[in-house]
This record gives sequence, structure tokens and C-alpha cells, in this order.
Amino acid sequence: MLRTVLIANTSNMPVAAREASIYTGITISEYFRDMGLNVTMLADSTSRWAEALREISGRLGEMPADSGYPAYLGGRLATFYERAGKSRCFGAPERTGSITVIGAVSPPAGDFSDPVTVSTMNIVQVFWGLDKKLAQRKHFPSVNWTKSYSKYVDSLAPFFAKIDGTFVSNQRLFCDLLQKEVELQEIVQLVGRDSLSEDQKLILDVSKMIREDFLQQNAFSDYDYNCPLPKTLNMMRLIAAFYKTVLGFLHDSNKPGAATMQ
Repeated sequence: MLRTVLIANTSNMPVAAREASIYTGITISEYFRDMGLNVTMLADSTSRWAEALREISGRLGEMPADSGYPAYLGGRLATFYERAGKSRCFGAPERTGSITVIGAVSPPAGDFSDPVTVSTMNIVQVFWGLDKKLAQRKHFPSVNWTKSYSKYVDSLAPFFAKIDGTFVSNQRLFCDLLQKEVELQEIVQLVGRDSLSEDQKLILDVSKMIREDFLQQNAFSDYDYNCPLPKTLNMMRLIAAFYKTVLGFLHDSNKPGAATMQ
């Protein structure tokens, strides 16, 4: 807590205070950034801030837009998030600081078509979508891998390639398998698993390994709650090698004249 600044603002506080709190936080972050520090700002939540903005807009008699929010909601959100980034500070000594903004969005009833959610997703470069169904299944962290994304994947590829030459290809393989699993699950629900080919069954099995053995973590386990990068890379290599090995065996066994294993 010695390196933490808290700005507490509850929902029963004045509307103007709720709107000003997020700007206060980013301004304090810029102060420490100008000192040459790397700052992380957590805004929980931007949805409550947007509600305060909507209430102020209504009192001012401004023309409402979608769901009663002001038409400039997207612009205000963009102005806030664009204050993040790496900066070279003026003055002496020469110093470089950065701000990383992590904003929590609380859409009503988990509706991703909420104006605040839509505007946020149009602005941010990384999005982690929490899934209530995953939480109910005790899958933690309950981040939905189909809704979440990062636009920094290509930018970070050279960095990870220096650490491990297989990371980029394995990461793309995992994403492809998880996406194919979603499509295959729809077929399984209609006609059953037995109607799938062996290749498709392998995709389901490996995707389950990725979900339950790689993505899912136990916060109460000293070994599992924190996953160092070397451990992550080794797990990815093992799962990818298993998939490619079994897939190659299936293709070889389907060739004419191939021996059948019982």
C-alpha cells in the first residue's frame, strides 16, 4: 500500500464528485508518470462514471442518445483512455514514464450491447470479457476466451519470439482450436459427438486440455495461482506437441495400406 493511491467514491456521493473522481485519478497518475515512474491506474468502474455523466447531462437538458447517455460519451471515454501510454518527460534529468489504464466495465445483466461497453471496446487495445457462466462452473479466472482480445499480439510477437521461437505459432494454434471448439460444440448438441470425425474429436479433447489444464488456475494453490512465463511456455509446447503428434498419427492411419492399431 506504500505505493498505492486510493480515490474512494461511493454511489451515494454527489454526482459531480463521481464524475470528477476518474479525472482526479488519471491526473495523479500523470504526476507520478512525469517523475519517471511506471503507473497502473485501475478505474472501477467506468460504468458508474458514465451513469454520473448521464445524470449530469439530463440535468443540463442535453439531448440524450442511446439509453439516455449523452452523445459525447464515446468522446469522453476516448479522452480518458488516450491519456495512457509511454511518455518522455520534459526537463532534466531525462526520464521516461508510462501509464497503464485498466478500466472495469459493468454492463447491466452482462449485456455487451450496452453503450458504455460498446464505446469502450471501440477504444481500448486489450479487452478481457468476464463470463458469468464460467464463474458458475468454478472456472477461474473466468475470462471468456472468445470475447476477449488483444491488438498488441503482432507488436509483441518479436519480443516473445526472442524468448521462445514456438510461442507465436502455439498461441495462434490455441486460439484456432478454441474457436473451432465453439463451432463443434453446436454440432455436438444437435447430432452428438459420435457424428464427428476423429480430427474433430481431437480438437474437442485438446481444447478441453487448454481450458481446464492451461487457462484455469486455482487461487488456493501455491503452485497454481501464479504461473511464471517459463512454466507457461513449457505447458504450451507440451499441449501443442501432443496435438500435432496425435493429428499426424490419425492422418497416417487413414492412408491406404496403413496398419490399424487395436
